[in-house]
Amino acid sequence: MTKMGRLDGKVALITGGSAGLGRVTSLLFAREGAKVVISDLADGAEAVADIEAIGGEALFVKADVSKSADVQNMVQAAVDRFGRLDILYNNAAIWFEQPPLADISEEDFDRVYQVNVKGVFLGMKYGIQQMLKQGGGTIVNCGSINCFVAEAGSSDYATTKGAVLMLTKQGAVEYAKKNIRINCVCPGPMLTPMVRAAAEKAGQTIPEFSQQWNLPRGTVADPLEVAKVVLFLASDDSSNLFGASILADGGYTAL
Repeated sequence: MTKMGRLDGKVALITGGSAGLGRVTSLLFAREGAKVVISDLADGAEAVADIEAIGGEALFVKADVSKSADVQNMVQAAVDRFGRLDILYNNAAIWFEQPPLADISEEDFDRVYQVNVKGVFLGMKYGIQQMLKQGGGTIVNCGSINCFVAEAGSSDYATTKGAVLMLTKQGAVEYAKKNIRINCVCPGPMLTPMVRAAAEKAGQTIPEFSQQWNLPRGTVADPLEVAKVVLFLASDDSSNLFGASILADGGYTAL
């Protein structure tokens, strides 16, 4: 008997899907039976190849999520190739360490806002429009521990993630009766290429580098652990969740 995947027959669009958490989630979705559209500014050819190597179907669409035309194009590309859009994972975001709030430049603040907030808004806007046409769908937004707690050097990033949380709740309330579920995953520190590179620069092992976050288990999460939470929110297993925010943070906010 063929094993049924949790996303069999579904079409999923993942922004920022060529690397990091987005790439891990793309492959996981494909393993669970979804046809995957990967959107990113960076080349997604390797991510597509990974999916095709396991017998999945995937498409890469280059897009800047802060630009309306690009977002409309990536949604349309999913429909043109696979006929519909069942799942949208708004994963794309940017972060870079900043000075205290009063010293952040307007240009840097605007840059982070354009990607992290406007990008999610545009994804929801055009994703919802398509889902309304076909009778429903599921949207997962990528929040952060910074939806709930502040961190020094992250004033602009934390502000944008707070906005993502409220976009999630607002969309969920407005479209629940239209068979569109919108929820938010809120990761903590993960073993991304950026964290690995920072640990190497500091001359530390990952567990040593992880001590700065005082995580209960002592080290950062594997991105796959977070991707599995995204999968839960994208699947029918979370059918009663509307506007929920799940902290996948290894206990960071429990302390």
